[in-house]
Amino acid sequence: MRPIILGVLAAFFFAATFVLNRVMEVSGGSWIWSASLRYIFMIPFLLIIVIWRGNLKQLLKVMREKPVAWLSWSFVGFGLFYAPLCFATVYSPGWLVAGTWQFTIIAGSLLAPFFIETVQSANGPIEVKGRIPLRGLLFSFIILLGIIVMQLEHASQLSSSSLWLGILPVAVASFAYPLGNRKMMVVVKGRLDVFQRVLGMTIASMPFWLLLSIYGLSSVGVPSVTQTYQSLIVAISSGVIATVLFFMATDMVKDDMQKMASVEATQSVEVLFALIGEMIFLSIALPQPLSWFGMMLVIVGMILHSYASHTGVKRKLELLKKETGMHREG
Repeated sequence: MRPIILGVLAAFFFAATFVLNRVMEVSGGSWIWSASLRYIFMIPFLLIIVIWRGNLKQLLKVMREKPVAWLSWSFVGFGLFYAPLCFATVYSPGWLVAGTWQFTIIAGSLLAPFFIETVQSANGPIEVKGRIPLRGLLFSFIILLGIIVMQLEHASQLSSSSLWLGILPVAVASFAYPLGNRKMMVVVKGRLDVFQRVLGMTIASMPFWLLLSIYGLSSVGVPSVTQTYQSLIVAISSGVIATVLFFMATDMVKDDMQKMASVEATQSVEVLFALIGEMIFLSIALPQPLSWFGMMLVIVGMILHSYASHTGVKRKLELLKKETGMHREG
């Protein structure tokens, strides 16, 4: 239950990303600076935390072991995650981007076969190839249906090209974030804590953010003081607090892809948090009943997905008994 609670708290702080990115876009700020400034600002805060905990030396040692893996998976997990999300706010309101982002739940389930799970048996832990949680995936499609329903209202107001530019980048981000996160957990093998891993991935993704910043300087100029201040808030709320909470939750269930999918499913409530935030800070009108129905489908799908993932643990152990002849403890 604790990983789920941490996941919901992370969703609350993550919602600041969608709200403030939309505020910056409406105010004339560029998505380029919304994306790059967040990660640039994250470094000093995380560096202070890691140094204060006396863990910087260990982090640098682990990063030197596999620098290419750190650079590549951090680019995937942070760069291909956040830049597309910021780009999507140019074409869609924050609450709708947050709703479309829930496709990551399906993406997380589909990624399961690419990882090895550790399962406890009577003879100790054994490693098995991850399986797609079919029952959980079925409920995930309820979430997908909810996302489609939410997009219907928005679709009537946009051209087809603008609609896809608001959807496809989020779809890319939906796969990139869980993939990069899980791959880095495999690389570090439990040797780093959450703060070290987030700092390491932020540092390793910095070449991408610096290149994006250079592009921003040449294309849109320097960011405004207001956008810089708002990006700092995003860095603290979403980049530090939410990311650490979410990584803490995923660390707790890192050896079980079904539980991992359940934790990732908690991010569905971001859409409600983002909607409330935009109503407060942007004075947007309430969505139409069709969009509310879509949001409710997303939330119901999340609950059913979490339940299916929980019950799937028992079925997985029973299947292992038949395949290996092993018996559960107790």
